[in-house]
Amino acid sequence: MITLVEVLKYDLIILGSGLAGLRAAFQASLKTKGKVKIAVISKVQAMRSHSVSAEGGIAGVIHPEVSGDSLDLHAYDTIKGSDYLADQDAVELFVKIAPEEILFMDHLGVPWSRTKDGKIAQRKFGGMSKPRTAYAADKTGFFLMSTLYDNVLRFENIDIYHEHIATSLIMQKGEFKGVTAIDLVRGEFKAFIAHAGIIASGGAARVYKFTTVAASSTGDGIAMAYRAGIPVKDMEFVQFHPTGLFPKGILISEAARGEGGYLINKNGERFMKKYAPQKMELAPRDVVSRSIITEVLEGRGFIDEDTGLGYVHLDLRHLGEELINERLPMIRETAKKLAGIDPVSEPIPVRPTAHYTMGGIHADTYGQVMLDENTTRVKNLWTAGESACISLHGANRLGSNSLAETLVWGRLTGEAAANYLKEKIGSEPSVDPDVMRKIKNEESRIYDRLLHNETNTENPYDIRRELWDTMDTYVYVFRDESGLNKAYSTIKKLKEKYSKIRVDDKSRKYNTNLKEALELGFMLDIAEVIVYGALNRTESRGAHFRTDYPKRDDVNWLKHTLLFYRTGEPPRIAYTPVRITRWKPEERKY
Repeated sequence: MITLVEVLKYDLIILGSGLAGLRAAFQASLKTKGKVKIAVISKVQAMRSHSVSAEGGIAGVIHPEVSGDSLDLHAYDTIKGSDYLADQDAVELFVKIAPEEILFMDHLGVPWSRTKDGKIAQRKFGGMSKPRTAYAADKTGFFLMSTLYDNVLRFENIDIYHEHIATSLIMQKGEFKGVTAIDLVRGEFKAFIAHAGIIASGGAARVYKFTTVAASSTGDGIAMAYRAGIPVKDMEFVQFHPTGLFPKGILISEAARGEGGYLINKNGERFMKKYAPQKMELAPRDVVSRSIITEVLEGRGFIDEDTGLGYVHLDLRHLGEELINERLPMIRETAKKLAGIDPVSEPIPVRPTAHYTMGGIHADTYGQVMLDENTTRVKNLWTAGESACISLHGANRLGSNSLAETLVWGRLTGEAAANYLKEKIGSEPSVDPDVMRKIKNEESRIYDRLLHNETNTENPYDIRRELWDTMDTYVYVFRDESGLNKAYSTIKKLKEKYSKIRVDDKSRKYNTNLKEALELGFMLDIAEVIVYGALNRTESRGAHFRTDYPKRDDVNWLKHTLLFYRTGEPPRIAYTPVRITRWKPEERKY
């Protein structure tokens, strides 16, 4: 059912409208004085991008004279928190630029919480030696997004395509050509062609059911890059946030512990003293998540009668109503609305929940997309934010580094794309027959083989339910070979079923049935590389904990996992070394 495809031509395509995407658009426009024609493609209305959900704050050394903090200390905390899998040149670049971005956003108008003398306030966060997390109450992501979005709208050269789901990345001979997408509102299939691209489409934690992330966080950009021949890196490292509201999974921000909240078991004990006596509740997230599940497994957690799942309590009562209302208002509102609990007078039930994708699209230190282990770059394609694996976070991300990462690499990739485009502004990108063939093939895949196929019988929602159950059961905080093998076998069967799925809604306009079927395909690819990487990494490091290999193994595993797509076969696996500049691996103690 081939139709006439609308082809839209731009200088730069940015896939994703969260903080990384908008910061890239802003920087590219600033650098070219508005001369570069930009399309920002967003699966949702841009201000519904998942960046708005970030609560606790953004990390950066902005008051060293007051706090005693330093760039070296921020770098060391990040590298130690990563369980020494972070590339240290990337970390050093990050800590240098992060304070500049916080002040840049201050100048744009972010309403930061402030100290009595007017300085931007900073709070403690897990794994950080000093209070270096700047915040705007517990709605930091929302205020950063709304400020940046308002400022991006000032540029007439930026077109934002709200509610357009990208379906494929168009590559030709190792060069980026564009993307295909469906306009959800009008039901139209489109091709966006450009001289350059930036993938800033966010993470993939929606491959789990019990998760903090939005329904839109299905790893689309990562999966599209992977299918197009671009390697993905370190996908086995999925962060579980220690405090997901039970039984919903919704985030209870680390800000709650940063302001002094306690984690207590059913015996009323602050159990973190056994696991991280120096940091207590403000140990890194992987440490706290394992500690909570250990308490549950050893019989000191609470057990839900309906699900049989365990949880512990997050206690804020001692903080008092005034402080909670001033610094944690959204946490109080969330607990009251979704759990019927007022944190002023009752503890909050929490359990580790899938939260963040440490892995992603393989990129160099400056966000340029790589085609092989370490030598071949895609000359006109970059990636930023959670979809990217710059190897900043390694095996475990420290809370509040992620918001800073989106702005730092949004700026860096936007500027790099602008520099690349200087000689191309004013010229149209070409659409040769090979590119047009790929566009037509993608349209046929979606409409002929998926939407209008009357012979398929598999229900995508049954497949998604089994995927979620599999990931939540076997690829959670603790893993082992037996469980991972079961997960991998199940995912392979689900992918076979997916090839025969039916889409009952045959309409074009706002077909959420079709959208969710496409997202399911992306999630199955993401789940496969998470499990395949986890099976092959026979050690425990950061968020990847194997009970059958409980020790970190620097001799054999101080390296990044790369996975390459192969049609109908398991991924090809390769490895690349961790770049160490100044900090040698040592035992993590908190």
